[in-house]
Parts: sequence; structure tokens; C-alpha cells
Amino acid sequence: MPPGLIVLLLSLLLGLQPITTDLYLPALPELTAQLSAPMAQAQLTLTALLLAFGGSQLVWGPLSDRFGRRPILLIGLVAYVLASIASSLAPSMGWLIVWRTLQGAAMGAGVMCARAIVRDLYAPTQGARVMSKGLSGLGVIACLSAPLGGLLTQWLNWRFALLALGVFAAVTLVVVALRFEETVQHKNPQALQLGTLLATWRHILGHPTFLAFSALTACSYSGLFTFLAASSFVFTGVLGLSKMQYGLVMFVNSLAYIGGTFLCRHWLPRFGVRRAVAFAGVLSLTGGTLMALLTLSGWISLWSILLPQLIFMVGHGIHQPCGQSGSVGPFPQAAGAASAMNGILMMVCAFAMGGWLGGHMDGTVLPLTLGVWFWSALIALSAWTLVQKHG
Repeated sequence: MPPGLIVLLLSLLLGLQPITTDLYLPALPELTAQLSAPMAQAQLTLTALLLAFGGSQLVWGPLSDRFGRRPILLIGLVAYVLASIASSLAPSMGWLIVWRTLQGAAMGAGVMCARAIVRDLYAPTQGARVMSKGLSGLGVIACLSAPLGGLLTQWLNWRFALLALGVFAAVTLVVVALRFEETVQHKNPQALQLGTLLATWRHILGHPTFLAFSALTACSYSGLFTFLAASSFVFTGVLGLSKMQYGLVMFVNSLAYIGGTFLCRHWLPRFGVRRAVAFAGVLSLTGGTLMALLTLSGWISLWSILLPQLIFMVGHGIHQPCGQSGSVGPFPQAAGAASAMNGILMMVCAFAMGGWLGGHMDGTVLPLTLGVWFWSALIALSAWTLVQKHG
């Protein structure tokens, strides 16, 4: 496959994650009100999706090592399209949670295979640069997701916002079906045997390089998830922004992430992975600390939250490509399983944070700002210790 096609495929597959979480965020307050559901139940439409997304990768990963990436991608994308249609027709919050959970499980196939494909085709350092290009595409999709969700919700209703996810997945399905060529050169016929699975997982979880980069990606994603899960209620409910204004906030947030991925590609050949991650740790901690101190001091406004968040997102744009490619680097023969394990660790941390937010959203900005601060400290700790030693 031409390099440009690989980057396009990575962008679409990785883009399933932000479009699934970001596009419906402007609709979240409206659908919560229309379905007469409590806020804690509304949070489950996001946290249950992410838990299913993480858990499903433990199944998709070994399956893709056994049968190849292509069949897993086709099955997952078809399931995603069907779950999206069902979500848009959900009659209650309970059914919406069910369909969003299935949607998350299907999304796991696409995102897991994207990370594994990078390891199939590239060595770890080159893979980090290619991953950063794919994640730049992810950032573009994330830029468009929240504004589009705001427009669809404002002009039509929240059901059309959820239906748009199925349209995106259908386009991705067509591209995969017509252009994607299998990247697994030697399928592992023993990948699904219980003994092999347990031995593979034990080997992955015991590898210090995997643990170092997985700690980095899990903490970085959890910081982003804290912002995503609480932002619609904070910006529209507490600060009084309109759906369109909130969509613009998310657009700018994604632009900062894209900037981080470009900076990652500039720093990698100059400094290497470990030093690039260390510098990004400074950005993460600076953004999180500044956000918390400004709000604790009583300055609560759009800019007191957004400007520090932009600094945090630049660091996120460096941590994710380095961490995702680094975590699967030591496992060329089990890239699917390693990608899956990295994915589920990220989602378990995000799910736990989502559960905490559901019980602590108190009508103030503090759950968001203090949550991002907490994760920024753990990001810096991982970047400056574990990655430096084992990266």
C-alpha cells in the first residue's frame, strides 16, 4: 500500500475514537433532558462505551493475530454501523447505553488494528512518526466532530448526531473493503489457544517497556477523558456557552492536539523518543497545574480553563504516538495482543475516572480542573521516570 493510503487508513480507523466520543458531546445535555435521565446515567453512555472499547480489544487482538487484520476490521466496522443506527433510534437512556456499549466493542476492532498495523509495517521509532501522522488525521476528525455535533443537534436533534457516526463508519468500511491489504505476513495459528493467550499476556504485562509506555498513554488519555466527560456540562451549564460556542472550544482543543503531533514529528529525529516524552511531560504538568491554580484562586472563566487545556493537549499530541507505538514495539509477533492490552489499560483508567466524575459533578468547574491536574502529575511522573528507564 502507498504511504499516503496507510496514513489515510490510520486516520480513519483511529478517528473512530474521537468522533464516537466528541461528536455527541454537544448533544449530551439535550438527550439527557429528553430521555428524562439523571446525569450519572448520562455519563454511562460514555464510560460504558469506553469500558466495552477497552475490554473488546482483548478479544479482537488475538483474533487479528490469528486471522489477520482485514477480516477483523470488516466485522468490527459492520457492527459499528449497525450499533450507530440503533443508538439513533433508542427510546430510552437504558437502550442508548446498551447500543453505545456495543458500539464501543465494535470500535475496539478498528482502533486496535490501527495500532497493530503500524507495528506490522514499521520498526518502533519509524512507527512513532507514522503514528503521529495518523494521529494528526485523528486530530482533524476531532476538530470537526464537536462543531458538527453542535450543528446537527441545534438544527435537527441529538438523534441525527448519533446517526452521523454510522455514516463515518460506513465510509471507513468502504475504504477498508476496497483498498486495505492484509499486513500480517505470518498469522499465528496458536494465538487463540488458552495456554498461548495466557503466556502472551503474561509476557506483555511483565515487560518493562510495555508497562512504561502504557502508563504514559493511560495517564495521558485519562486526562483528556476527564476534560471530555465534564466539558459539556461545565462550558454550557456553568459558563453558559451555546452549543455552537462549545463546539468551537472543542475545535480549538483538537487544533492544539494536532499541533502536538506535528511537534512530535519534529522532535523525534532531533531528540529521540525518551527526551521528546520528557519535554512533553513539562507541557502536561504546566497545563494541568495552571488550570487548577487559576480556578482554585477564584478566576473561573472560559480562558482560565481553555488556555491551560491547550498546553496540556500539545503534550498529549506527543505522548500518544510515542506511547502507543512504544508499547507494542517489543512484540512484532503479538502486535495485536499488545495493542489490545495497551488499549484496555487506557480504558480502565478512563472508566474509573468517568465513574468518579458521575458522582462528583457538583455544578462547579473543580471536578474537571482538579481531575486534569491529577492526571497531569501522573503523566509527568511516568514520562520522567518509567519511560526514561525502560522506554
